[in-house]
Amino acid sequence: MSNTRFQAALKLEPQATPPIWMMRQAGRYHWHYQNLRKKHSFEELCKVPELAAEVAFGPVDDFDFDTAILFSDILFPLEAFGMGLRFGEEGPKLGWHLSTLEDLNKFYSLEEAVEFMGFQKDAVIRTRKRIPKDKSLIGFVGGPWTLFCYATQGKHDGNLILPKVSAELREGFYEKILALLKENIRLQLEGGAEIVMVFDTAAGDASPVFFQEAILPTIKVLVEAFPGKIGYYAKNLAPGSLQSLREISGLIGFGMDHRTDIVGFLGNGSHFVQGNFDQALLFMEPGEFKKYLNRWIRPFLDLVPEKRAGWVCGLGHGVLPKTPEANIRTFVNTIREAFV
Repeated sequence: MSNTRFQAALKLEPQATPPIWMMRQAGRYHWHYQNLRKKHSFEELCKVPELAAEVAFGPVDDFDFDTAILFSDILFPLEAFGMGLRFGEEGPKLGWHLSTLEDLNKFYSLEEAVEFMGFQKDAVIRTRKRIPKDKSLIGFVGGPWTLFCYATQGKHDGNLILPKVSAELREGFYEKILALLKENIRLQLEGGAEIVMVFDTAAGDASPVFFQEAILPTIKVLVEAFPGKIGYYAKNLAPGSLQSLREISGLIGFGMDHRTDIVGFLGNGSHFVQGNFDQALLFMEPGEFKKYLNRWIRPFLDLVPEKRAGWVCGLGHGVLPKTPEANIRTFVNTIREAFV
C-alpha cells in the first residue's frame, strides 16, 4: 500500500511525473479542517487517532496529493517528558522551561514517555486505513535542536542565546530526547509510515559551523538508527549546512525552501529532494498565479527524467492559513498536466 510515484522518488528512479506533497497540506486553509475544528480542539484532532486520520485524509481526498502525512505536532515529546503543553490562540505554551542540568531530573522516565507517545502510532495506523491504498504515508518528529530551543525558551526563533551557549545542558537534553525520538520513530514506522521526516524549524538560524558541531550529530544518530527511513527539513539553511546533509550516509532525502535553487540539487543520485515553490505566491490572483507557476516549472521541464529523479514536488515551506484552495488545485493539476 503506497504511491508508485512517491516510491520511485525515494528510490531515485526516473519518472515523467513527480509525486506531490505539501507540508501542512492538512491545515487551517482547508474547509475540511475548518469543519473539524468547529467540533474539536487542535489537541483532540492530534490525540484522537480517528480524528487525526480524518484530518490527514481530507486534503488527499480533495486535491489528490500523492502522500498523506501524520497529523500531529512536534512538541508532544516534551509533553511526554512532563513539561506540560497547551495550545491557545497565541500558539503552543509549555508549563515550564529548562534552565539548569538539574531540571532534566524532572523528566518522566523514558518508558513513561514512550507509552504517552503511543497515540501517534495509533494515528498512523488509522490514517493508513483511511487513505486510499495507492497513496503513501509520511510520519514526522521534531529535530532535537528545535525541541531544545522550545524546551529552554518556549520558541524556535529570535536570538536563541540560551540554547546556543548552554552546551552542557544541550548535551544532557539531547541524550534524553534522542532516546525518545528513536522510540517515537519506531512506533510510527511500525504503524505504517513509509518514511519519517525530521522537521528542524530552528536549524535555519544556525551558522554552518554551529550546525556542523551542535545539530548535525543528532540527525546522524537518528539516521544511523533507521537508515533509508529518515528525511530532513529546515527552512533557510545555509549552503554549507545543506552540503553537510548531502554527506550523511543513510539519509533518504531532504526538503529545500524557496530561497534555494532546487534544480541544481536534483538527480544527485543519493537523496530525494522535496520542494520548493514559494508558498506565499499561492495568494496571487488565479491568472497571474498560473503564469508564475508555469515559469517556475520551466527549468524542471528542461531536465530529462534522469536528471530530476528523486524530486518530490511541493512548497518551500508549509501551506499558509487562508491560502486560496483554488490555487492549490491549480498547482496539482498544472504539475500533472505539464509532466507527462
